[in-house]
Amino acid sequence: MKEESVLALARRVGVESDWTDARGRGQRVALDALVRILGALGFPCSTAAEARESRDRLLARRESGRLPRLVTAEAGQAFHLQPAGTEGDVAAELLEEGGTRRSLLLRRQGKTLVAPGIAVPGYHRLHVADREVQLAVAPCRCVSIADLADGRKRWGMAIQLYALARAGDGGIGDTTALCGLLASAARHGADAVALSPVHSLFAANGRHISPYAPSNRLFLNPLYADPSDALPGINVPSHPELERTELIDWPRAARTKYAALREIFDGLKDNLPPALTEFIAERGERLHEHALFEAVHAHWMAAGQCQADWRRWPQEWRGPAMPAVVSFAAASPREVLYHQFLQWLAAASFTRAQSTARDAGMRIGLISDLAIGMDPAGSHAWTRPGDLLTDLNVGAPPDIYVPAGQDWGLVAISPMALVDSGFEPFIATVRAALRHAGGLRIDHAMGLMHLWLVPRGAAAADGAYLNYPLDDMLRLLALESHRHNAVVVGEDLGTVPPEFRSRLREAGVAGMDVLWFQREGDRFRRPALWRSDALAMTTTHDLPTVAGWWSGSDLAERARLGISGGEDEAARLSSRTMLWGAFVEEEVAPADAAAGEDVGAAVDRALAFVARSPSPLMVVPVEDLMARTAQPNLPGTVDEHPNWRRRLPV
Repeated sequence: MKEESVLALARRVGVESDWTDARGRGQRVALDALVRILGALGFPCSTAAEARESRDRLLARRESGRLPRLVTAEAGQAFHLQPAGTEGDVAAELLEEGGTRRSLLLRRQGKTLVAPGIAVPGYHRLHVADREVQLAVAPCRCVSIADLADGRKRWGMAIQLYALARAGDGGIGDTTALCGLLASAARHGADAVALSPVHSLFAANGRHISPYAPSNRLFLNPLYADPSDALPGINVPSHPELERTELIDWPRAARTKYAALREIFDGLKDNLPPALTEFIAERGERLHEHALFEAVHAHWMAAGQCQADWRRWPQEWRGPAMPAVVSFAAASPREVLYHQFLQWLAAASFTRAQSTARDAGMRIGLISDLAIGMDPAGSHAWTRPGDLLTDLNVGAPPDIYVPAGQDWGLVAISPMALVDSGFEPFIATVRAALRHAGGLRIDHAMGLMHLWLVPRGAAAADGAYLNYPLDDMLRLLALESHRHNAVVVGEDLGTVPPEFRSRLREAGVAGMDVLWFQREGDRFRRPALWRSDALAMTTTHDLPTVAGWWSGSDLAERARLGISGGEDEAARLSSRTMLWGAFVEEEVAPADAAAGEDVGAAVDRALAFVARSPSPLMVVPVEDLMARTAQPNLPGTVDEHPNWRRRLPV
């Protein structure tokens, strides 16, 4: 095996053999790691013969001349096609989404055909000879926050839905509590409420609680539903002993609520509401597959905790078309129907929540959050493994704060599967996220361009970046943004190439400017120098709250758990003095006041400081509105810190 052949194969596949670290230094992926990653992608190259076969297969794929299933284009701009076996110009017929037919002439330009620009955005069909390709013609950019802000600076909140408390919620915040918050926030002038992911987790496993490790991003977590939204007059019984705790007892609260939902479902018997029947028909095969997974997963969970991961089930149970699963579905149709029912309840509840926000006058309403990947033991991986890179985990390369790199244990959609499927998994995911929202936050937005992927079982440092079709995905985001009249936000924190932020800006995808990262050398950057096309924020769920940072409680918690951080107490004291000086310079704190111990005053100053940003939308985590010290999640911990469990006291 020659290094040159592996590097050449990596370039053709889209694996970056060279990358730049957080200190700006060039790094090269080890040859053995490249071989392992390429093998996991389906291109073995551990020997010269394997490398040649993989190269030839890839070249044959690219030179087949087969039209892709979907081509993206910008409205009004010419685009290229690469069919084989044609000479000269080619006549084609365009069938627009609205039903209009018209003829096009595709002009030969070298090996490609150039199609004239199409002015009308939408999903159209282009017929070329005996072949057909879908065209996704997108506006030049997404609906922007400025478009909806109407020339005014707007504000919103960021919350953890489970943390909201109301009497009768059973111990887990739900959409009825959310509706109350939306109405109240709107009265105070808020135009948005950003949620952490509400994707489906595992109904049979109440211990799996991280919203960023979903089972399937196309579906919702039924624990957030209020059944009375779909079935007026039906309520879940109250459980004060679960509702009055500071920390959520997820396993117990989940069991209790699912038992109540099961009782409601059983009470329907065969009298299914027409709306449920319509919902099942509308959501189709994907809903059926997800519900089947949940039913089969519950079946195996009943056999013991060790059966939580479908990859450990007998072979004949490892997919929806396997014989044992088909027999199970035929014998237990009502179990599958129950999980379809749960999704119907959840959809009705989130529909009501977004309607509440808009009816109250919010310009945006809910901003949903799209997790970067999925649990490999989840519904999507079981139902449609061909969509995913099942042998590679999403993570992050070594950096200043985590020298060993990170492996998040999540799987991502395959870029080749995206192209082969006409981007169906991506389009379906974006539509699901925007179905009940006026905005979408994309977690780890760098995944639109490339992802750091780690072979299963390897060290996180032995990963590499895999390229994704950025231009196509941005055009699809712009098209779906306009179809839903929704804004798109990309989480672009950390080490991000400047050209990536420029590309997001051109596409109308807002970035995120967070107070803690607005530093230049020995000073905090003045708010006037923050971006005008990014959310302005004090903090995020993964970072210290203002009160926690000011008081140093985050440092104390890290010290208690033995987690290294970016600052010690002396450095924090210096940073506090520096931040107070920025407050004084910005005239949100009096010049004759010192950076004292008053946490409440510091939080007020920080909010006023961030509000001076030119951003059209300031999003404030509810923990900062309440001057709470504890952050919802502490990266690098699982159970050592009460991640995703804290309830708000009001």
